[in-house]
Amino acid sequence: MEANPRSTGRLPAAFLTPGSSSFVDFLAQHAPEALPGRRELPQGKGVIQAPHGTTIVALTFPGGVVLAGDRRATMGNMIAQRDIEKVFPADEYSAIGIAGTAGLAVEMVKLFQLELEHFEKVEGATLSLEGKANRLTTMIRSNLGMAMQGLAVVPLFAGWDLNRGRGRIFSYDVTGGRSEEHGFSAVGSGSVFARGSLKKLYREDLTEAEATTAAVQALYDAADDDSATGGPDMARRIFPIVTVISDEGYRRLTEAEAMEIARSVVDGRLEHPDGPRAAVL
Repeated sequence: MEANPRSTGRLPAAFLTPGSSSFVDFLAQHAPEALPGRRELPQGKGVIQAPHGTTIVALTFPGGVVLAGDRRATMGNMIAQRDIEKVFPADEYSAIGIAGTAGLAVEMVKLFQLELEHFEKVEGATLSLEGKANRLTTMIRSNLGMAMQGLAVVPLFAGWDLNRGRGRIFSYDVTGGRSEEHGFSAVGSGSVFARGSLKKLYREDLTEAEATTAAVQALYDAADDDSATGGPDMARRIFPIVTVISDEGYRRLTEAEAMEIARSVVDGRLEHPDGPRAAVL
């Protein structure tokens, strides 16, 4: 009689057989219940109430790309969390910002990080930025069933393209449809206001300092008109998460750096509540 692998502490043969370099494909074959989109939801009517993350912005500059997000999570008309983290490193040269159902989004990010690490260990090389964006497409599409029940995840993916030598931004819809964005982009409930802000502030020759400030300005404008987006909270010392990805890799601004940018933006709004003025011509 064959011994049960779990009782002997040994891994089944399938786990020791070389196969796909995709960890997600491996899970789908051997443990599909471990994938977020493969789980069954309890029967019920109406949209499930769960904490949602909101606004994420990204913009490129000559030396890289900035990805930033506010810190508020909401559940209906309530603030579920004031200091949630919505921007994460995907690997050394890319990052992902999440909007949508917070719990599923964070789980998807962790799975995506593992997917990229698994590929690198199996293949002995890193995926191209385009390849990473394609892998994320597959993961989002697998969550379509959940999205149809109100548990959508809509990320914004950005990174430094080692082959092209520049920063790139990719946006997605709930079906996994992918689009490359040029210059800047935003997702989440406050994205329409953030995108309008960046449309006025963005220039192709921005420095890194100007790009990070523009990102915080855009998040401030989103928070000004969207109740689900949180602005800089000076009293609680809660500031947007701002990251920079360049040829030197991923870097998250320290709390002191983020506070300095947020304070300069807030101080400027005391003089001009609607933000910096853009030239008419």
